[in-house]
Amino acid sequence: MRNTFQTVNGRGLDHESLPMKLWQKAKKYGIWNPRDIDFSQDAADWRGLSEQEQDVIYRLTSLFQAGEESVTLDLLPLIMVIAKEGRLEEEMFLTSFLWEEAKHVEGFNRFMLEVWGEVPDLTHYHTENYKHIFYDELPNTLSNLLTDHSPVAQARASVTYNMIVEGVLAETGYYAYHKALKENKLFPGTLEFVGKLKQDESRHIAYGIYLLSRLVSEHGDEVWEAIEERMDDLLDPAIGFITESLLVYEVIPFGVQLDDLVNYAMGQFQKRMARLEKARTQSLQEIQMETLAAEVIG
Repeated sequence: MRNTFQTVNGRGLDHESLPMKLWQKAKKYGIWNPRDIDFSQDAADWRGLSEQEQDVIYRLTSLFQAGEESVTLDLLPLIMVIAKEGRLEEEMFLTSFLWEEAKHVEGFNRFMLEVWGEVPDLTHYHTENYKHIFYDELPNTLSNLLTDHSPVAQARASVTYNMIVEGVLAETGYYAYHKALKENKLFPGTLEFVGKLKQDESRHIAYGIYLLSRLVSEHGDEVWEAIEERMDDLLDPAIGFITESLLVYEVIPFGVQLDDLVNYAMGQFQKRMARLEKARTQSLQEIQMETLAAEVIG
């Protein structure tokens, strides 16, 4: 039962809050259509690749496509919890969040149809560590919010979604696309598409940092301990899946180096942990200002 509406009870919207600033950015930078991306040169480049080079593209696409489908399917419980708490500004931004994830799913599907001509079964590329994160941990942690709305449950969900899946794995995936394709002057349509994804995800990660920082600021050590535990629990499978995905190649095509990707992923992990730890001693206003300043947000 509802007894008031904040937009007409004198409170209104907090346009200076981080969620509203992200909402403004989403409206400005998030209005792009996967169907406008030209994959014709990518299709020509694909035909010129060796069998092993094609295998790397199959693998990267499989991991990203399933990952984007997973985050699209699993986000709703978090939106529901934020809505039930009456955090209107955050819910407004999260509507763009889900819309953008759905566009990412469509974009990878278009890539497969227009570059390969079909959508093959790529599930054999999903390693045990990948399945642990995307088949088990992500859906289970998010769906838990349907019955447990506690700050600790929210923190565990956001760490899994925003800090590990987006902040470590997706960011490392973008880096891998850059190393494999941009440095070899291949697949311009894919690089344009991945650039749009990275821009969208920068806003998603910024929100995750804000949400976790707010929860730590409001609820203290209990939430911080849950964040630390969750980050530690998921670090090994995250790095493990990167490693086991590439160890199948005696020499990784496109000049990609396994140590380079692992070091990049660890750097992303450490960067997120340092930012969250700092929030323990900050006010909510300081958290919002620093998140906008520290994150590259499009």
